[in-house]
Amino acid sequence: MKSLFKKTVILVLAIEAKLVLKKYKPKIVAVTGTVGKTSTKDAVYTALSKTLSVRKTKKSQNSEFGLPLTILGAENPVETFSMLAWLKVIAHGLDLILMPHHYPEWLVLEIGADHPGDIRSAMEWVTPDVSIVTKLSKVPVHVEFFSSVEQVTREKSYLVRALRPTGTAILNADDEDVREFKNLTEAKTIFFGLSDDADISAENYEVVYDDRGMPTGIQFDVISRAYHERSTVLLKGTLGHHLVYPILAALATAEAVGESAAVAAKAFRTHEPTPGRMRLVEGKSGSVIIDDTYNSSPVAVEEALRTLGDMHNHRRIAVLGDMLELGKYSIDAHKRAGELAAQYADMLVVIGPRMEYAAQAANEQGLQNVHAFSHSEEAGEYLAGILEKGDVVLVKGSQGVRAERVVRALMADPGEAEKLLVRQDKEWRTRDNKQKKK
Repeated sequence: MKSLFKKTVILVLAIEAKLVLKKYKPKIVAVTGTVGKTSTKDAVYTALSKTLSVRKTKKSQNSEFGLPLTILGAENPVETFSMLAWLKVIAHGLDLILMPHHYPEWLVLEIGADHPGDIRSAMEWVTPDVSIVTKLSKVPVHVEFFSSVEQVTREKSYLVRALRPTGTAILNADDEDVREFKNLTEAKTIFFGLSDDADISAENYEVVYDDRGMPTGIQFDVISRAYHERSTVLLKGTLGHHLVYPILAALATAEAVGESAAVAAKAFRTHEPTPGRMRLVEGKSGSVIIDDTYNSSPVAVEEALRTLGDMHNHRRIAVLGDMLELGKYSIDAHKRAGELAAQYADMLVVIGPRMEYAAQAANEQGLQNVHAFSHSEEAGEYLAGILEKGDVVLVKGSQGVRAERVVRALMADPGEAEKLLVRQDKEWRTRDNKQKKK
């Protein structure tokens, strides 16, 4: 019964979303990739929302429910299959269709691909004006649901294939597979990245420290070929070389809609870091936490560990939870994570059975300060008792690991958890309570 109800709701919401798009005709920015989708979506929103009427996908709702819900401007009901709650959402959609309403000029949509056909089917009724592809990987997230890495790449390509001919493809110049997507469309292409031939590029990246010697953010220069401009972007409360890419993609989007990158760059002075994505959180005992707990993948783990390696603080502590849904790539990917941790961290704390391969690999590479736990709560309790002034702690894991519980245990002010961390809303609390009762 629940399965039938879910299919019915998805069908009705999709029909309503199609009718809303037909009625209001908003411009659409669609974002996909293996990593960086949500950070890019949020950055695009920051770049455009100062001068345009914009709505973005909330959180990471890029599923079969999330796409129509964003278009309808409706909240995802806490009780996922409560008939009354979903009927209210459907009624809201009908009201949008039948009555006059103010509707955003632009939609920024995050489009994910958990299974074959996800993006292709979405692009049958969504026509992007701007298609952004962030970064792909030889070991993509959710690869266990696809027959090959090539199939994942092809699925992502449908975002560019569906692009409006008068639109713009915004592609990562530093990813060979993404660069090839240029050949899939006759639309204009803007390349972003660190390559010499990128249309929007960056240089002079540096970590910004406070007077205590603790990291507070990053700063870098952006160069626009089209406008022959150079501007400086300061991002507070976050770290990572890879976070340059979402900003470059956002500034390329601004240029695609007629704004200069230099003007749009000013908007990032007040940009709010995305929860759970390399966000800096003040920790106990004068430590600082790099909270990267939204999700995990091999590429993202490597980037996060390299960022930790850039730190010159008292101790660099890596807390890594299992990477899920990697299928046949799982063991090798976890071993590689351990090898990287040995290279960039002074201490490694692992969570989950898969990460035991990382612990073993780190030991073999000479890192002796390694600790293994079955659950995030155990890891958090252990670390809370050993943190020292000046420690920098990177925390990362797939959603199922719930590594944000480690961050909560280490926060200087746990009362800020609901504001700063991922998975703190009513929906997740409801899930947790149900789990405890089992």
